[in-house]
Amino acid sequence: MSQNTRRRRTIARHGQLRTPGPVSQLLKFIAIGLSVVLVSGAAVVGYIVYDFTSTVTANAVEIEGQKELPPDISEYKGGFNMVLAGVDTCEDAYKQYFGARCTGKDSEGTLNDVNLLVHVSDAPRRITVVSFPRDLMLPIPECTDAEGERHSAMSKQPLNTSYTDGGLNCVVQTLAKLTGQEIQFAASVTFGGVIEITNAIGGVDVCLANPIKDKYTGLDLPAGNKTLQGLEALQFLRTRHGVGDGSDLGRIGNQQQYMSNLAKKLISSDTLGNVPVMLKLATTAIDNLETSTSLADPMKIVQIGLAVKSVPFEDIVFLQYPTATDPDNPNKVVPSKAAAQEMWDAINANAQLQITYENTKNDGVVVTDPGTTAPTESTDPAATPDPAATPDNVVALPDTIKGTSAAQTTCSNGNVR
Repeated sequence: MSQNTRRRRTIARHGQLRTPGPVSQLLKFIAIGLSVVLVSGAAVVGYIVYDFTSTVTANAVEIEGQKELPPDISEYKGGFNMVLAGVDTCEDAYKQYFGARCTGKDSEGTLNDVNLLVHVSDAPRRITVVSFPRDLMLPIPECTDAEGERHSAMSKQPLNTSYTDGGLNCVVQTLAKLTGQEIQFAASVTFGGVIEITNAIGGVDVCLANPIKDKYTGLDLPAGNKTLQGLEALQFLRTRHGVGDGSDLGRIGNQQQYMSNLAKKLISSDTLGNVPVMLKLATTAIDNLETSTSLADPMKIVQIGLAVKSVPFEDIVFLQYPTATDPDNPNKVVPSKAAAQEMWDAINANAQLQITYENTKNDGVVVTDPGTTAPTESTDPAATPDPAATPDNVVALPDTIKGTSAAQTTCSNGNVR
């Protein structure tokens, strides 16, 4: 396989390097589905469907090798998977916030610096979000970009260059090969959308165990609880020098705190019952979305929203794909395949996942409330026991896998740099 690349030259950014990465925007995509499902009034729904169809269909990307999908989400045996990529496009409205990334020698190309695989299981519904480090070194398979150009396979490249190489389809092919998961849906979102989405939802609450002062992003926050909006939310999600050991792995934990709190806010009654907020959330997200053709049907978004809106917090789990230091480059990481296989086995078995990893001073967050870890038993004596909800289907993950559930409370492990 060829190791030549058609990309711009990138620098290692797993370690203590200057160039900050972009924002994780997982819940922007899910918010569209929830908005379509839960706002009231036929006229509102009709407007969103029309706007979504006209905008998203024009930007839809074909995912290679995808099987014909059933018309209804409920028919997906074992559930379904979505890949969500955050790409660092330097949009005119936001590029002034990103310094050299958008104006200097490192400004060419578009990187998929945030990579998430969202697994939604069935019977019972559970949501597992796996974050993949951008500096994960792995094979990138042969893939076709949106213009129909075929790109040759490469034996070892950083994950965050797969979008540059072949767009959203190439990101999907790369993660499908790594994980062995069949991926039905995919979407990418752009660099600056977190500003608009946090404003649309009225901010996201976060907790800081220690102050954060990061000269690289301009973030300066005291310890305690904080509601983030606009640029400050963007700075919070971009910071890595300001949390843990200053690595990208530490930043993932901090981003997952934000995503967990955003998920809880999105499914809370005060948010989903607010028609103006939901409408603004949906229309804001539409402007920054690229999807697979499998997702260019607004009814699929409706179905996904219905599938995830009632999942209990303890069954919404955020994991970090297990890695080890790359022997060829200490600023990069490689897959830890044995631990990863245990993780996928548990996910595929639709087990309730238990995190056994204990956070240290190097991690981006500290756990302040462990939350619910035991399975929830039905209180209805007439209910038929669900085998999938019994203690027999609880799996303790290897202690090398970092993560948290939405039932837990984590706070940023801030520092001053």
